[in-house]
Order: sequence, then C-alpha cells, then structure tokens
Amino acid sequence: REVLKLVADGLGNREIAARLFISPKTASVHVSNILAKLNVASRTQAAAVAHREGLG
Repeated sequence: REVLKLVADGLGNREIAARLFISPKTASVHVSNILAKLNVASRTQAAAVAHREGLG
C-alpha cells in the first residue's frame, strides 16, 4: 500500500527507493508486482486505482 501511494503521488522508482530506504531495483520489483496484482499495464492506471480506493 505504501509503494502504491507513492506511485499515485507521482514518484519514480529512485524517489520511492529513497523514501523507503530500499534499492531502486527493489522499488522497481515492488512496482511491477503491484501492476500485476492490480491487473493494470501502467503506473497511471495504478494511480487511478489508488485514488479510487482512497490511497492517493
């Protein structure tokens, strides 16, 4: 949920990594997993889901 909120806030993988004290590669993997779980193809679509769910 935290990574999804940061995606919805418009942050890139490097920025997400810095905020969560993880590597950019780990952030990228988390984002990819979120896209797959939400069955969406883009960060924009994931952000729309987050906003709809009240996370963004």
